[in-house]
Amino acid sequence: MKITSIDTFEVDPRWLFVRIDTDSGIVGWGEATLEGSSDVVTTAVKAFAERLVGTEPRRIEDAWQRSTRGGFYRGGPVFSSAIAGIDMALWDILGRSLRVPVHQLLGGHVRDEVRVYGWIGGDSPADVAGAARAQREAGLTAIKMNGSPQRTHLPSEADDAEVIERAALVREALGPELDFAIDFHGRLSAPAARRLLPQLEPYHPLFVEEPVLTENNHANLARLISSSPVPIATGERMYSRWDVLPALEAGVAVLQPDLAHAGGISEVRRIAALAETFDVAIAPHCPLGPLALAACLQVDFATPNFLIQEQSMGIHYNTTADLLDFVQNPEVFAFTSGSIARPLGDGLGVEINEDAVRRSAAKHQGWRTPIWDHTDGSFAEW
Repeated sequence: MKITSIDTFEVDPRWLFVRIDTDSGIVGWGEATLEGSSDVVTTAVKAFAERLVGTEPRRIEDAWQRSTRGGFYRGGPVFSSAIAGIDMALWDILGRSLRVPVHQLLGGHVRDEVRVYGWIGGDSPADVAGAARAQREAGLTAIKMNGSPQRTHLPSEADDAEVIERAALVREALGPELDFAIDFHGRLSAPAARRLLPQLEPYHPLFVEEPVLTENNHANLARLISSSPVPIATGERMYSRWDVLPALEAGVAVLQPDLAHAGGISEVRRIAALAETFDVAIAPHCPLGPLALAACLQVDFATPNFLIQEQSMGIHYNTTADLLDFVQNPEVFAFTSGSIARPLGDGLGVEINEDAVRRSAAKHQGWRTPIWDHTDGSFAEW
């Protein structure tokens, strides 16, 4: 079997799909979404394709090594996302060629279902209690919300009180038996986080995500973890096992690699094994499309130290398309009592509606990361 072509499709709302064709007729799909930079990743995929077309698609590790290490300059979100989409598609091809799901090729399933969570609230959260109740009624047992809009280096007491009030409202809406997590998108400074996080403890969040910027982890993460009674999660802006190692050494509670950013199934499988040696659970980051979620589920079912899976159905970013719009077998993502059953289909287990993909790609206008300002006109973290 040989690879005959590698194509990309930018689709609504902000996703990048990768399709690999082979001379046997088997087609594999993957997702290389890098929110706000899909056009740049598209160029990287084309560059990798020059080396991969004509090669054997089932030599996945060889393709991964040659792609990641074949250039003098390596790593980073663009290269790693491009490789991720290709890697997923190659695993999809391998599973389809053998007529088995990918998780069986990863050693077989270690659980029968995967717990998932849904999003409530947007970048400026509002009516979180009503949204939490709606997700509970929809059958989810866990949700996540943004903690706040833009934050100054040392927020006021009133700003902190708003965050705490939202947490209290969500806990009241969910009751003690369900879970919620809070995502800060790196919007807090280290001193602001050290002051705020202990105040969230009474509401028992499952974890607090990215309270501080990843690039400042060397200075802040270990101290913040040691001072916080709330479990801290991070990892969506880390793209390799080398990137995540300092966070593991700092004592992070939950690691959140993104399969569409961090080298695909091959690398996240290794990241999960590394996390296991630190007694750290993984909760893959995935506010993305159906192929990224399908790849996550394959890893989740074969990973002992898995905690919970993010998914984007109904998320506030999906204003022009939603997760199931490109899927011919939506039942694969159906959840019961907050969990998704083990997929039994070949490869990634999801069948893509290629006509819908091509229609969306033909009209897609691109998506850019919002740029925020503080009230004084200076740049604010989004």
